[in-house]
Order: sequence, then C-alpha cells, then structure tokens
Amino acid sequence: MINGFINVLKPPGMTSHDIVGFIRYNLHMKQVGHAGTLDPGAAGVLPVAVGKATRLIEYLSDAGKSYRAEILLGYETDSGDDTGKVLNKDLDFIMPDKETVLKALEEFKGEITQVPPAHSAIKINGHRACDLLRRGIEVEIPSRQVVIHKLELLGIKDDRNCGGTANILIDADCSKGTYIRSLCADIGAKLGIPATMSFLVRTRVGDFPLEKAYSIEEIKAEIEKTENEEYSFVNKAEDYLSHVRRYQLNPARQKAFCNGLSSNDYKFEGSEQALLVYSNDVFLGVGRYDSKNKSIVPVKILL
Repeated sequence: MINGFINVLKPPGMTSHDIVGFIRYNLHMKQVGHAGTLDPGAAGVLPVAVGKATRLIEYLSDAGKSYRAEILLGYETDSGDDTGKVLNKDLDFIMPDKETVLKALEEFKGEITQVPPAHSAIKINGHRACDLLRRGIEVEIPSRQVVIHKLELLGIKDDRNCGGTANILIDADCSKGTYIRSLCADIGAKLGIPATMSFLVRTRVGDFPLEKAYSIEEIKAEIEKTENEEYSFVNKAEDYLSHVRRYQLNPARQKAFCNGLSSNDYKFEGSEQALLVYSNDVFLGVGRYDSKNKSIVPVKILL
C-alpha cells in the first residue's frame, strides 16, 4: 500500500477533483483525497493524500497558504475573477502610483474582516453557495476574520493606451479561509477602482512549496517507468505537518497507544491540541492532550 502526501502542481483548467481522479486512476488506488480546493482556473500547489495519509488531511486545514495574484483594474465581476459576469466597468480611472498602492496594501495586513465571494464552495444551510446561485437562489455570505501575514507589491502595469489592461501583481501569505478573489476586489475598492482577480497561482500550502511540486506529466512519467511503487513524489505525511506539535511517547506505552489506550503525562505543558505522536522517532499517529485527565489520548493510529 502506498501511503503519503503528494505535492501536485495543478494546471489551470483542471478541478481539484480532476486531480484526485488522475491520481486514483494512475496509482490504481481508491484512498485518495486533497486538501485546500483550488478554483478550476487557478494553478499551483494542491496537496494530495494517498492511502492511510488520507486520514491526516484534516490537519492540513490550519496550514498557512501563499499566493501570487494579478488584480485587473477597471472591472468588477460577480464571481470575483475574470470568468464572471461584469457588474461594473470603468476604464477612465487615473492609475494610482506605487506609493498609493503600497499605502492601500498596508491596510490589509494583519487580521481583517472579509466577505467570501458568493461564487464559492462555502456551505449555506448544507448547500454550496455557487450551486444555489446556479439555481437562481440568492445567497448572503457571512463575513469572517482572516489574517494576511504578508502582502507584497510585485509590479504595476498600465497598458490601456495601447489597447491593453491595467494590472497590479501581488504576493500574499495568509491564514486558512482567506479568499484571494475577495482580497483583490477589496484592494480595488480601497483604491476607488473596480477590480477583479485575473490570475492566481498558489505558491505554498504549509510545508508544500511550489518549487517542489510535481506536474501531472512528471507523475505519470515516473509511474510508467517505476516497477516497485517507490515513487519519489510520494512523501511521508508527517514530514508535511510541521505546524502540528510533535510528541515523543514513552516507548513502554507504544503498544498501549496503538491499542487505543491513553497515557498519563503530568509534565506536559500546553492546551488541548492535536499532537503527532512518535515513539523512538517512529511515527505512530495523531493524539491529543486531555488537560482534564492530564493524558495523551490516541485519535488516529497509522502505524
């Protein structure tokens, strides 16, 4: 059985579900799942879990993410990107200078309130908002608190004089739940210009960086030439969960842990939290700290 995480470079035009189907078909496995959905038009890092590692996908939800995005100025769309219906168009604006853009970006750093786009997979009463919109049902998306750790200006371009467009290119590091489409529109609003996202690449999900991602062509080529199923693109899942605290269990309690039994630890310092549990540096699975009983409780055994 193949177990681990795959850092997949999702191309534009494929859905995240398409990538899962590709991995299932080529590895001949049913246990395949992904973390952090990417829009079909977006590209970049898509963590995919295979085998027992699928049980660890939920622990990737708290991992931070990084994006490179292009903001198209002069257009506002219902979807927040350039695939949507244009709601507002104004191409006669004065292009803001670098200092004005930098000042606007500063206001989005740190914890901010954001309203995700209605054309998203957010659940409203058990139904995806985008599905409700397709059925003609109006939806109201609640605001949420997200954190923008870094927001960097990479470039400003204005080619309107030669029939082109006006754009701003940014890099963003952010918390889970952040919608870059909403961020692009909000930046435009701060500048007083209609804006929508015209390009997006996810450059990182936690410990999954873009420069170490495998394209679907690379994955397929390695599968075709490898006979022992030891693929370089499949990595140990625990190596990609550095944001989850690591815990060394007393080796004398290893069997008990693997049998679902708790182990007391009166010296543990920390709140209730998930833990990657090891014994003699062998990964056993995920546990949690029970502060009331001062013990390490097994949650998912993977050994």
